[in-house]
Amino acid sequence: MITKPKGTKDIYGVEAKKWQYVSKVIDEVMEKYNYNFIRIPVFESSELFHRGVGETTDIVTKETYDFTDRGGRSMTLRPEGTAGVVRSYIENKMYGDDNKPTKVYYNYPMYRYERPQAGRYRELTQFGMEILGSDDPLSDAEIISLAVNIYKILGLKEIKVNINSLGDKESRDNYRSVLLNHFKGHEDDLCEDCKERLLKNPLRVLDCKVDGEKEIMKNAPKTTDYLNDASKERFEKVKEYLEVMGVNYEVNPNIVRGLDYYNHTVFEVEAKVEGFGAQNVIGGGGRYNGMVEQLGGPSTPCIGFAAGMDRLMLALEKENVNIPVNESIDLFLLYVNEDEKKTAAYLSNELRMNGFIVETDYMERSLKAQFKQADRLNSKYIAILNSEDLKNNEIKIKNNKTKEEDVISLDALIYYLDEKLALEDCDCEDHSCHCNHA
Repeated sequence: MITKPKGTKDIYGVEAKKWQYVSKVIDEVMEKYNYNFIRIPVFESSELFHRGVGETTDIVTKETYDFTDRGGRSMTLRPEGTAGVVRSYIENKMYGDDNKPTKVYYNYPMYRYERPQAGRYRELTQFGMEILGSDDPLSDAEIISLAVNIYKILGLKEIKVNINSLGDKESRDNYRSVLLNHFKGHEDDLCEDCKERLLKNPLRVLDCKVDGEKEIMKNAPKTTDYLNDASKERFEKVKEYLEVMGVNYEVNPNIVRGLDYYNHTVFEVEAKVEGFGAQNVIGGGGRYNGMVEQLGGPSTPCIGFAAGMDRLMLALEKENVNIPVNESIDLFLLYVNEDEKKTAAYLSNELRMNGFIVETDYMERSLKAQFKQADRLNSKYIAILNSEDLKNNEIKIKNNKTKEEDVISLDALIYYLDEKLALEDCDCEDHSCHCNHA
């Protein structure tokens, strides 16, 4: 038997419906914030991720799925979304659009060769959003509040944002010198990866999961102590806007994020989830003002956020969040002979095109077995197609819960179902509201 690759999973049945619901919520919230969906290729030139994500990141050095195509070109399955979005922004000259800034979002699989664990897979689904073209601190606050609101709408509680500022280039360069001096003479106390990071990108040492509890790490200088005046002022503005929006945040100088392209605001969103322990971060992002220019485009300020859907679904499960899933159908059409079957085929097509969830039999079951199948599918109504009734242009329809039966004209079937299902969906005790049935 051929099995799925390590680090991947099949999503089907009720679980798939829950994923669809969460994705739909994300789509609807994004629409309210006026973000447009963007679809980028599942594979790109390897150079994009080496130049965009960064040569010193674990994603590029250890985790990418690389291959050479038949034309001898080096390709990589996308490990994250930002680099591809930026490449598309440049290639399609979105920077020339008068409607600025460009606000986009995505939600699809990424690929990273890492150790599989709960909520983390080698094929992971990630959703994220980007604002390209605005350096306003309000855009930082909007991205953060948008992420927080998605989690709140889905039902997660105790959402908190940890934010930090890496400052502009001058601030980063100043901090880099101080950081190198701090670790000078302590190189042997660091893991092998951090020894290499210290030479190429010292800020990434602070993001280490191996050495994080060592005193040399805990006593490291804070980025916020080395911000120049302009960077300090900008960071204060971001915090002010977050307070106006009612976003619960905490300044955490230890947040540097693991990717090379960040500057100014960086942040992580965490939820207090039972069973997550210390690993309660469910998404993060930050500002990357130099990336578009680095990839050959015009100087463009940008900020973004990304989160794993797998981890989000796990958080919702552990928090016992009730995700509404429709596990019923509206109507099951039963038949016995071939003429009745043809009518079932016609009616199921017509009803589906009018918005009803309809099923019929495809397994040559007996009438008794069809009734059982209707019950298994939790059908709200069943329609028994009888040749004599059909000659009179009639159909017998039965409420599968109350067992009440009606014989109605075939021409009235759509109106009948529409009214009956609307009554079932109504929350009013006496149906006196102004719902569809009123």
